Amino acid sequence: MNPTTQTQNNTNHNRHSVAYLYYVCDFTSPFNTQESWDNSGLNLGSFSQEFSDIYIALEATLELAQSVKNNSLIITHHPLFFKPIKNFNVATYPCNIAQELIAKNCALIAMHTNFDKSHLNEYFTQKILGFSDFNQHDLYCSGSIQKTRFSDLAQSIKAKLHLETLRITQASEYIEHIFVICGSGFSEISNIASLNLPNSLLISGDLKYHDAMIAKSLGLSLIDIPHYESEKYFTKILDSLLKSSQYQAIITDYKNPIAHI
Repeated sequence: MNPTTQTQNNTNHNRHSVAYLYYVCDFTSPFNTQESWDNSGLNLGSFSQEFSDIYIALEATLELAQSVKNNSLIITHHPLFFKPIKNFNVATYPCNIAQELIAKNCALIAMHTNFDKSHLNEYFTQKILGFSDFNQHDLYCSGSIQKTRFSDLAQSIKAKLHLETLRITQASEYIEHIFVICGSGFSEISNIASLNLPNSLLISGDLKYHDAMIAKSLGLSLIDIPHYESEKYFTKILDSLLKSSQYQAIITDYKNPIAHI
């Protein structure tokens, strides 16, 4: 069933209320599937608010907050607030962004780990990396491939993502099982290794030194995809989903905050 039709059966709010679009987002990517540490959902504003324009962004930035129109609804991938704040200091991030949005009567909804599980992991794995038969299982998208040399697989992924360099941790010469987690997912190293699948590889982002040490000791190979590179497709995917519910959104341009020299 189309989420708009389902929404009409479950809420009396009009299509330009935050509550109505929140339900559309929840139908598409249930907020109750997010990780316990996450803060997806309504980050700013109230369900009773009405909006005139929708903006989609990977990240809420000060530049975005300054440029959006009054009475807008912003949908981001990363939450504006990850943890409770002890004071609202408008001179610092993220309160400086929140202040701008509050002054413009804007609301913000975040779709983070719930969206990873419902759409982003599979899209990145299948459409970008080319593993067409892989499926989502909890936090990761996974599947098996024909036995392939790790070095050949790494070079292929590097080429597909147009990366000049690729950080790797090699624990075996060949790969047969692959796990993909968009964004930052190396906290799952031990859980994936516990599956006891030989010649396994985890592809994710934000690799730390001790993550690599643990993975190698457990026989799990790693490929570190820059965080931004795996998540930049969020706006494109969500825009398509909103269009199916007859919403037109403004996609904002956001560049990787990390540069290499």
